[in-house]
Amino acid sequence: MARTDTGRWVARAAATGGGRTYRGKRPVRWYTSLVLIVVVGVALIVYSRYERQHPSAGTQPAIGTTWYASLAFDICGVVEPNLPANPNEATASPGLHTTGDGVIQISPAKAVDAGNNATLGRFVRTYPGLGLSPTSVRLPGKTTHQNGQTCPAGTPDAGRKAELRAKVWPSFTSSSPFLPSDPTTLKLASGQLITVAFLPAGSSIPKPPPSVVQTMLTDISGSSSTTTTTPAIPTTTTPASTTTSTPTSTTTTTTAP
Repeated sequence: MARTDTGRWVARAAATGGGRTYRGKRPVRWYTSLVLIVVVGVALIVYSRYERQHPSAGTQPAIGTTWYASLAFDICGVVEPNLPANPNEATASPGLHTTGDGVIQISPAKAVDAGNNATLGRFVRTYPGLGLSPTSVRLPGKTTHQNGQTCPAGTPDAGRKAELRAKVWPSFTSSSPFLPSDPTTLKLASGQLITVAFLPAGSSIPKPPPSVVQTMLTDISGSSSTTTTTPAIPTTTTPASTTTSTPTSTTTTTTAP
């Protein structure tokens, strides 16, 4: 009989969580840790958002800065015409735009276009009809070219599978270009040369056309506060032939009488 009573008492104690003393004790430390984690997480999110929308004045390009970069698109071996001037210039943020000469003007007037926000992806998003991702590109009024698709007929690479790549030269004299894994995150810089290409793997990616690069250099020179000489893009020329004239000596003979 005693064993039966003891078993029932143990069962009741287990069902109530160990008795009154245990039930009255709250896990204060656990609740405190949970609250701290939530507070710190929210604070970090708010801070990150603030930093993105209000970049530090020391992070270039700052508001009021004017930079220029050149941009070209090579689709299956065909360098496409320059993008026309931004059709939404009157309504869109003018911080990152083009006037139709193949040059991106980087002149942030708002924080959303300044500092680390001045990216190629930001320029693409503000240009109607233009699309870009790590694996695809779409020019205004044309179809999207996606990795693995074949090049259309009439192009030098017709029938060959192609992929999206972007090549960046830090300056027009740079011999160390690089290929960003995600071109949308590429931060724009002054004097930069960018070619977004949809080409078969292993194909050479060209620089933007010399005329575009020369326009960019002229813009950079014109925006400088000091007098500078714009370097010219080297071109191949055939030197004109030079004719050398050799003076003819005159001999006078005198006969004695």
